[in-house]
Amino acid sequence: MSMRDAELKIHFTPGHVELVQESIDTPFKRVLVTGATGLLGRAVYREFQNNDWQTLGCGYSRARPRFLKCNLMDEDAVRGIIHDFQPHVIVHCAAERRPDVVERHTEAAMNLNIHASATLAKEAAGIFLIYISTDYVFDGRNPPYGENDAPSPLNTYGKSKLEGEREVLRHNPSAAVLRVPILYGEVERVDESAVTVLWDRVQEGAESCTVDHCQQRFPTYTGDAARVCRLMAERRLQDPSLRGIFHYSGKEQMTKYEMACAIADAFSLPSSHLIPLTEQPAGAGAQRPQNAQLECSRLESLGLGVEPTPFRTAIRDSLWPFLYDKRWRQTVFH
Repeated sequence: MSMRDAELKIHFTPGHVELVQESIDTPFKRVLVTGATGLLGRAVYREFQNNDWQTLGCGYSRARPRFLKCNLMDEDAVRGIIHDFQPHVIVHCAAERRPDVVERHTEAAMNLNIHASATLAKEAAGIFLIYISTDYVFDGRNPPYGENDAPSPLNTYGKSKLEGEREVLRHNPSAAVLRVPILYGEVERVDESAVTVLWDRVQEGAESCTVDHCQQRFPTYTGDAARVCRLMAERRLQDPSLRGIFHYSGKEQMTKYEMACAIADAFSLPSSHLIPLTEQPAGAGAQRPQNAQLECSRLESLGLGVEPTPFRTAIRDSLWPFLYDKRWRQTVFH
């Protein structure tokens, strides 16, 4: 979906210069992506941009020239961006998503995960807002969890995201909440994802190391989650009734130990040095749910489900730049 626009171009031929007006296709679907410098935000930005959407990404601490620097705690700045860009859709990826960091820096995390989300929802009245949430809104004692199951978060991160959901839907009842589990994808550093950070343990090889083998997780590729966001946005342009809570998740159930072994297998590396840790050590940080598997039938019933990319395929695509010289990646991507 696009509109015809005019663009002036200079055509050079030997001995002749001519100014020519040419018509071009300009997307008229506009999307604003918050947290566009982050793990999921980058994938969401790229997914929309590659599918004929006029895409504006904003970030803060890692904003680059192609992204707009915006403090989401600044109501005037948020209002100004929305007023100037006039998006049809906003995908709100910005969040403090590290549970242990939320426990240590609770006030700052609450401000971003709850208060900034409430501000965005209020300013986005009449705009389709997708709020990215988490499986950590559940306690993990009775999976799988459907969209209508009662949340019961175990840690402060889960509580902050649940309260963010409620604030978004209170201020913008036509918004959508998309809950996703542990994410991985193309990373700038391996410690950017709780999945890709296992790469360092896999590569250690010569020294034994323990890896959690207690909590059941469903690693989900950011490219797949981003596609779900786009499909939801495009459906909403056709069907204003699309709103409320949705779940999306990868289908492969793994502990972190099993993920590490799968990563080793994907790169034909040894895994015998990895030792499964079957009990949680004392002082292990924020409490995590044992198994918060998400049931995703609502998206599937609407024809908006995306078949997850196999873990070994996606993790190879995500980590191959780190296989040899990590400095090479810094040269290429920065």
